[in-house]
Amino acid sequence: MLNNQGRPTTGGVSEEALHPTFTGNRALQIEEPLIFEIGRPANTGVDLDEPAQFESKLSNLERNAPIGLPGLSEPETVRHFVRLSAKNYSIDAGIFPLGSCTMKHNARLNEKMARLPGFADIHPLQPLFSVQGAIDVIQQLVVWLRELTGMPAIAITPKAGAHGELCGMMAIKAALAARGEQRTTVLVPESAHGTNPATAALLGYQIKSIVARDDGTVSVEEVRKHLSSDVAAIMLTNPNTCGLFERDVLAIADAIHDVGAYFYADGANFNAMVGKVRPGDLGVDAMHINLHKTFSTPHGGGGPVAGPFALSERLAPFVPVPYVTADANLAQLIEHSDGASLGRMSAFHGQMGMYVRALAYMLSHGNDGMKQASEDAVLSANYIRVSLSDVMSLPFDRTCMHEALFDDRWLEGTGITTLDFAKAMIDEGFHPMSIYFPLVVHGAMLIEPTESESKISLDQFIGALRELAAAAKRGDKDRFVGAPYHAPRQRLDETRAARSPVLRWAGHSPAIS
Repeated sequence: MLNNQGRPTTGGVSEEALHPTFTGNRALQIEEPLIFEIGRPANTGVDLDEPAQFESKLSNLERNAPIGLPGLSEPETVRHFVRLSAKNYSIDAGIFPLGSCTMKHNARLNEKMARLPGFADIHPLQPLFSVQGAIDVIQQLVVWLRELTGMPAIAITPKAGAHGELCGMMAIKAALAARGEQRTTVLVPESAHGTNPATAALLGYQIKSIVARDDGTVSVEEVRKHLSSDVAAIMLTNPNTCGLFERDVLAIADAIHDVGAYFYADGANFNAMVGKVRPGDLGVDAMHINLHKTFSTPHGGGGPVAGPFALSERLAPFVPVPYVTADANLAQLIEHSDGASLGRMSAFHGQMGMYVRALAYMLSHGNDGMKQASEDAVLSANYIRVSLSDVMSLPFDRTCMHEALFDDRWLEGTGITTLDFAKAMIDEGFHPMSIYFPLVVHGAMLIEPTESESKISLDQFIGALRELAAAAKRGDKDRFVGAPYHAPRQRLDETRAARSPVLRWAGHSPAIS
């Protein structure tokens, strides 16, 4: 942990820090001590009886020194973590405009459903007869995903978007192998998410980058230049990472299929068109689905732990186990397959709570509601784009999809960088947008408002950015270069924090250090 000057904190906490008095904004300026600095190993907040004589079964693995955990009472522990949470920013506190990340509202109804008995307390090793209701829920989710994607097979084992991405590319590789072909090349547009080329490279493919045209999209002519019998697939994000719809997608799909290759679509931005268009109808063969981006499951804290994957009829035989199927009477979890299946990518299917949350979102909105959510997300992004276009510069001055992309040309001559501007937003009470991404745009600022925000919320956000833009242009440089000034954590030496992080408490107790 680093302090405001970029130095590690290792003890010597003042009495004021240990017993803070919260008065107004002063709470934001107090350095919250580590839990080891509040409690002490010699203390305990719980009285436990000494255990009776027993025979240890740990062989030579018993501890030979105290564990070194801090002793606190329950109020002290709760207050510590509440104070930490008050210094954090969340979607429950305000708009979270991270482009390409879709930090949308997680409906409390979803949480209530996920906590129902039979969902919250089941175990993947339970006998199937005792979890039939849960399997039915997974099957219902699969039916919805088939309908929304227009693709016949859904893999449920992937644990996250990138894991689903790996699943899709493994299915493509297996399909080619089943045809007796060992193709070596994957085409990846330069605006793709970074996991796309990484996944292809992990599977041994060579990457050929496809440059975009001046309007930020991929042309079918450019794709055709790189096509050959050695191309296994193209990995295309649509809408792309610049927030633009790839209008040549049908022609690109036809060109890819003409050479016997497959069309992998990155499903990260499916929330821009769910209910409006089905990827399967665009010629897509494989697409991962980010439940957290499109269907309102929690995002962060280790990921969505459930990233279903949709496969076209061409790739459906290669779906990994376990998967669900159903006849007229019963949904079944298929654990073993003697066919062309990839086999098992992980021990169990994805996290049950995420399936429940996603299905609750779908059932509460219906197809028409999800269509409206996509329309509202696109409307919100274009409202921001138009509202800021006279004070901030657009690399692609055209209608966007679910996120609005700005560059840093409007900051030229001010001595202020994209990073400075983003840090100043924190002082205005807003989480910054994604910056310096996508890499194809210099000084990028990618804003995604989602469908969750009201017009009042968007107007407040727009107003703050317009005022900051005006301050930058009138030369108020000091407001930006040291920002944030009023946040619980001021600007750190981010290079040092990344390269030399202090991640372990090294206190005075030998048992701890």
